[in-house]
Amino acid sequence: MRKYLFFLFSMLLFVSCNGQKREGASTEVVLETTLGDIHIVLFDDTPGHRDNMVKNVRDGKYDGVTFHRVIRNFMIQTGDPATKESNVKAGEGDSTAAKVSAERIPAEIVYPKYFHQRGFVGAARDGDDENPERMSDKYQFYIITGKVCSDGDLDGYESAREERDAQILFEDICKQHQKEIDALRAARQPRLLSDKLETLLDEARMKVMENPPLTYTRAQRSAYRRKGGAPWLDGEYTVFGEVVEGMAVVEKIQKIRTNAQDVPLAEVRVKRAYIK
Repeated sequence: MRKYLFFLFSMLLFVSCNGQKREGASTEVVLETTLGDIHIVLFDDTPGHRDNMVKNVRDGKYDGVTFHRVIRNFMIQTGDPATKESNVKAGEGDSTAAKVSAERIPAEIVYPKYFHQRGFVGAARDGDDENPERMSDKYQFYIITGKVCSDGDLDGYESAREERDAQILFEDICKQHQKEIDALRAARQPRLLSDKLETLLDEARMKVMENPPLTYTRAQRSAYRRKGGAPWLDGEYTVFGEVVEGMAVVEKIQKIRTNAQDVPLAEVRVKRAYIK
């Protein structure tokens, strides 16, 4: 009996770590690539992205697309329907040529539950300047390979995000005090102007520190130390799925040599995508 229970426990442990759907993920997509198959489960609490990808798969949008952007120790990106008909030879293009489309879907950033650990799947998007709502591209997505991070690395990412947000807030605060700033400039009072700007920057930093934009949980820190990922993206892109089988294929793709624009020198395509 003990042997049976041990066997059953071992099988359950094996299943939970080797490709079965996690809790809250009921849909599995398979990408048949020229280097092997990648199985992705889609999270139910990002329903807009789940349903969008299912529709894209059923419409054949991913059949024949290339992995047009590959950055080792970061991610591999695919999904652009325009790459199906590309006449550009492998390695001759520019990854920016396969830009995110004008078609977008609303962001579903479920953070900190879903973060950019190795094997997770996120939606590509335009930058904040042109896309302040952080809406996702309707087609393109990426799979994180990333790198192992120390606590010091993670502390640095937190500090960098705080400083970036403080600078953005500082610019907004300066606009509110523009008349006073212009008057000090006109009066040629550089010291008073410097003191004023420094006071406004301190104000911005204090406000950001009251509500930090990025704080890694204990679970996240553990995952990034053990498995790795791309923590600098957390909270800014929608993570909507996870690779449950085929990370060896993802590894093969990320190791392909690329040109200076991150385009693979050897073409890798999704031959077919389907719902399992």
